[in-house]
Amino acid sequence: MMRETCYIVYSLYHTVDCTSRRIVSGTCPPQSTAASETRPGPLPRIRLSVTPRALKKHPARHNNVTRKDTARMLKDVYDYYSHDDWTQMKAEMDRHETPFLIVNLNIIRRNYEALRNLYPFAHIYYAVKANPAPEVLTVLRDMGSCFDIASVYELDQILALGVSPDRISYGNTIKKAKDIAYAYGRGVRLFTTDSEADIRNLAQYAPGSRVACRILTEGGETAEWPLSRKFGCHPDLAIDLIMLAKGLGLNPCGVSFHVGSQQRDIGAWDSAISKVRYIFDYLAGQGVSLSLVNMGGGFPVKYISKTSTPRVYAEEITRYLNEDFPNGLPEIILEPGRSLVAESGVLVTEVVLVSKKSNVGVDKWVYLDTGLFNGLIETIGESIKYPLYSDAEGNPSDNFVIAGPTCDSQDIMYEKFRNALPSGIKPGNRIYWLTTGAYTASYCAVCFNGFPPLKTYFVK
Repeated sequence: MMRETCYIVYSLYHTVDCTSRRIVSGTCPPQSTAASETRPGPLPRIRLSVTPRALKKHPARHNNVTRKDTARMLKDVYDYYSHDDWTQMKAEMDRHETPFLIVNLNIIRRNYEALRNLYPFAHIYYAVKANPAPEVLTVLRDMGSCFDIASVYELDQILALGVSPDRISYGNTIKKAKDIAYAYGRGVRLFTTDSEADIRNLAQYAPGSRVACRILTEGGETAEWPLSRKFGCHPDLAIDLIMLAKGLGLNPCGVSFHVGSQQRDIGAWDSAISKVRYIFDYLAGQGVSLSLVNMGGGFPVKYISKTSTPRVYAEEITRYLNEDFPNGLPEIILEPGRSLVAESGVLVTEVVLVSKKSNVGVDKWVYLDTGLFNGLIETIGESIKYPLYSDAEGNPSDNFVIAGPTCDSQDIMYEKFRNALPSGIKPGNRIYWLTTGAYTASYCAVCFNGFPPLKTYFVK
C-alpha cells in the first residue's frame, strides 16, 4: 500500500539531544537569588548553552534567520503515528463529517505504561482537564491512575466512575470555600495551595487535610504554554504558608511546582527541585518535616519543534532528584496531562474558503470549519504549533494564513508563523491537525457563533 505523505513545518530552534552530563534544551533563565540571600540553600547548578545541530552543520544557510523564520521539509505522517495506528484512525476519520476529534485509546494505554516504567517511584495523577472524556478517564482508571482535579465538577465526574477519593488530588489553588467543603465531604484529603486565604479556608472546611504548597518556578521562556505567573508563590512565602498551615491544624506534607506545559528545557526541573530541597531543609530546622514533592506535568510531546525523548527527560529528572535527596526520595507525584493524551488525537477540519485580500497580494487566507474557539485555543498567540497533514495537491507552500470560521477577528490560528500547506489546497480538502488529543475538545463546550462543540470519536 502506498504511504501517504504530509507537509510539516519544522522550526530551526529546536531542542537538541546531547550526551553531556547536563542535558540542556535551549537557554535557561537565571535562577532567582532572592530566597538564598536570606536563607542558606543548595549550590546553584551550571547550565550549558548548546547550538542546534542544524546550525552547526549548515551555518552559512542560516546566517539571516530569526526566530520568526522557519525551515521547511517534507515529512510523512508516520513520523507521528505507527502504520497500524494511523490505518485504524484514518478508517474512522473517513466515516465522519468534519470537524471532529479522533482519539486512539490504545496510544493512551501505551503512554501511561511507558510513563509508569520511566518513573517507577512516582504516583501518577492524570490532569483531568487535558481530556476529560469518560472513555479516556475509564482507560486510565482501569490502569490504576490517580487523578488531579481542578473543580468539584471534575470531582463528581471521577467519583461517578467508581474511583475512590484517596486517588484524587484537588490541585487547583483557586477554589471557593464551599467547594473545599464539598470535596472534603466527598472524601478528598489532598489539596494544593499557594495563598493565606486558601489555607485558612482549608483549615476551616477541610480540617486535618494534607496540603502541598505550590511555588513559582523559572522556565516560562522555554515552555510553549507557561503556567508560573497565575499559580504558585515565592519559596520564602511558601515557607511562611506551610508554617501557618501547621499552626492551623492542617498536615502540610510537601511542595508542589509546575515548570510549564510543553516544557522543552529539562533544566527547568533541576532548578525547581533545588528550590524544593531548600524549603525541605529550612523547614526541617523549624521542626516541620515534609515528605512529598508534586512535580506537576510539563513533559513535552511531539509537535513541530523537536524535543528530547521521554527517556532522556526521565533519566535527567531522576538524577536531579537523587542528587538533591541522596538519602532517599520523598513521595513523588506526577500530574501528566498533555504527555499522556496529546499524541492520541487528530483533529480533522475541512477547508471552507481560500481567498486573497488584494489583486497583487501573495498571501492567501485558508478558512477552516473549526478554529480558535472550536478546539484550537492553544494556537492563541501562536503558542502551540501543531503539525499539519493534508492530502491536497501541490508542493508545500507557506503563503497561507490559517483562520477559523467564526465572526471574530481573533479567530486566526497562524499568521506570523507559517505552517506549510499544499499549494493547490482548495475548498473541500481536509486538513488533519496531528497530536491534538489534549486541550482541544475540552476547551470548546459552548456554541460560540452557533457552532456546536467539537465531536469526539474513539478508536478502541
